[in-house]
Amino acid sequence: MNEHIDTLDPAILWRHFRTLCNIPRPSGHEAALVAYLIDWAEARGLAHDRDAFGNLRLRKPATPGHESAAGIVLQGHLDMVAQAASDSDHDFTRDSLDTYLEDGWLKARGTTLGADNGLGVAAALAVLEDDSLVHGPLEALFTLEEETSMGGALNLAENWLEGRYLLNLDSEDRGQVYIGCAGGADINVAHEFATSSLKDAEAELELTIGGLVGGHSGLDIHRGRGNANRLMSRALVALAEFKPRLVSWSGGTLRNALPREATVGVVIYDERVAAARQRLADFEAQIRDELRETDPDVSLSVTRGNAENALSVEDTQRLVAVLDAAPYGVERMSAAVEGVVETSNNLGVVQLREGRFHLCALVRSLRDDAVTMMEQRIRGLFALIGATTVAENAYPGWQPAPDAQLLARFCSLHESVTGRAPEIKVIHAGLECGILGAKYPQLEMISFGPLIRGAHSPSERVEVESVGEFWQVLKGLITELAEPAKAA
Repeated sequence: MNEHIDTLDPAILWRHFRTLCNIPRPSGHEAALVAYLIDWAEARGLAHDRDAFGNLRLRKPATPGHESAAGIVLQGHLDMVAQAASDSDHDFTRDSLDTYLEDGWLKARGTTLGADNGLGVAAALAVLEDDSLVHGPLEALFTLEEETSMGGALNLAENWLEGRYLLNLDSEDRGQVYIGCAGGADINVAHEFATSSLKDAEAELELTIGGLVGGHSGLDIHRGRGNANRLMSRALVALAEFKPRLVSWSGGTLRNALPREATVGVVIYDERVAAARQRLADFEAQIRDELRETDPDVSLSVTRGNAENALSVEDTQRLVAVLDAAPYGVERMSAAVEGVVETSNNLGVVQLREGRFHLCALVRSLRDDAVTMMEQRIRGLFALIGATTVAENAYPGWQPAPDAQLLARFCSLHESVTGRAPEIKVIHAGLECGILGAKYPQLEMISFGPLIRGAHSPSERVEVESVGEFWQVLKGLITELAEPAKAA
């Protein structure tokens, strides 16, 4: 499947990406891909090993005469975000991706493409395969479960990697190099509410907010796009005078993706259904006008349901109030790095079923103490309704080192290859570099990649031309680092 990918240039890289498109690899389901890579490495005579968590390392000795060069670690994650359009029946655990080319971009029909981080992995494999490339000692580190928990990086074995330089191939902007990133933590909130049967005069309405663009909860958090969970809490606030009782809530599927859809069941008295529908129609008109630039297809539909139990009016009011008051979106822009988000929160997943409530939010910040402060605010807010809050999967940020030798050599090489100097950036997303740097403080690190847009959403796409430039820069840098640095 996906034979058209083989027609793209550079063929050595795209051939590996086609393999990644054909092997299902959502987070937590990387085993088949790991087995394939081990077989591939053995067929090429490459050394391979795994740590206790299952992270995979492939190694290739230096080109003869370059054994004394500083070792390079090529790093990426094997898993991909599993997001599909509402009308897609794609099974990420079994089905290959269905890719296609359009106007110079590679996309997938109805699903995420997995260019994040499949193209970085493919590039590392292409480097290992290319015997014409002059290089020092090479390690390719492929981590697991980056998209769901950073589990691979957090559990990476210490005293395992041997290189001096780490090239993280997991950023998404052409002509840019990243030298710092946000840290973060998952914030999980849980509570169990009592429920009671519907009364004869009550009817259920099911509200669905959809048509949102979605996106990456770090890279796109500042773009003002709609968050289905936040919009739903506002819709329920608009219904407050009708004294609704919550039945259910299903909004978002991943804590690191902006939720594109949410469906809520509420019950109100029959005699007020018509008025409630009108209020919701007015609210839909309001948000369509509000989001016309960012989410032009946003919609709110209302259908009838057949619930048997619901929360009390009072518990509904309390839960809606705290969800509506919860911090979300950009909290603060960085004062140190112009134009970069410092701290944010994504209300990623909200679930309510048979009285059991669960929220999973993802807090990000360039400052680790700001992550803690945001977690404390959320904990305090939801304590007002008796809920339990737990912070999990915390990971540190990556502090910039603008004077590092690796960065200087990259910038010089980038300009010689492309004719322009790269932009030096700090990213509001959770690259694994912060975690890896804490475990291996001797590593100098940079992150770069091709142009990817719409990551973590079904609109994910990669600019084909940028992949060729990315490959030329990567090859050139590896050859450059095989030689000793020139004196300043």
